[in-house]
Amino acid sequence: MALIPRWQFMTDSSKAMVKRSAITLVVVLIGLTLLRAIFPWILLGLALYGAWCLMNRK
Repeated sequence: MALIPRWQFMTDSSKAMVKRSAITLVVVLIGLTLLRAIFPWILLGLALYGAWCLMNRK
């Protein structure tokens, strides 16, 4: 049984559009997961940079 019930009746361009959409969704989800994982490190780096700039101010 097909994942999409009418897959066998869809045109090739429709199938390609569905495949591209699925791939895009997976890439976006992976990107968001990675961003969520490194976001605290980005904030820490910005805080350290700000502290460094404040300490070296003349």
